[in-house]
Amino acid sequence: MTDMEKKIIVRLCAKILLETDLYDTDIEVRNLIDWICVSEQIKTNNNEIRKLTGEYKQIEPKCREGVREELERMKELCKERDRLYEKQNNLRGKRQEIERVLE
Repeated sequence: MTDMEKKIIVRLCAKILLETDLYDTDIEVRNLIDWICVSEQIKTNNNEIRKLTGEYKQIEPKCREGVREELERMKELCKERDRLYEKQNNLRGKRQEIERVLE
């Protein structure tokens, strides 16, 4: 499925939800929509993790030369990456719970 198709599906779901009470009354609809939202959060987190890792790799050589400012930024990047990994694990757990309900 292309990104455009995914966006259209999400927009369609949002439109249906605005016009109906399906999200509140149908647990399967709620779980399907929650699964889509959690999956998108995982994708966004993965992109951010890759971005932070790329920046880290660019900074690392300078750090080895003894640049203190770069070292501090690396520490910040590691903390943020670790926070995102933790969030990612929580999101995966939530998605697995939703998948179990959908089965």
